[in-house]
Amino acid sequence: MKNVIAALIATLFATAAFAQAPAVVKAEAKETKVVAKATAKETKADVKADAKVAATAADAKADVAVAKADAKETKAKAKHKAVKAKAKAKADVASAEAAAPAAAK
Repeated sequence: MKNVIAALIATLFATAAFAQAPAVVKAEAKETKVVAKATAKETKADVKADAKVAATAADAKADVAVAKADAKETKAKAKHKAVKAKAKAKADVASAEAAAPAAAK
């Protein structure tokens, strides 16, 4: 009879230990889930920040390209004006030289 009672008590303790195991597993699973969510949130924030930096860099590159194109156009216009002014000055000098010998006669 003592052996039977001892076996029942041992079984009771073993059952209690196994009964608590799923609660521990559930708690660990819940904790793992919370950690995974936090990691995902952090990763999402990092990706969003990286995308924002990349977009800013792309905008800056586009601004530089536009500025370079504007500078090139302005330079071309200035060169064109200078060529026209030089041609006009040569024409004025030539006409003045042509008028000067005629006036001297």
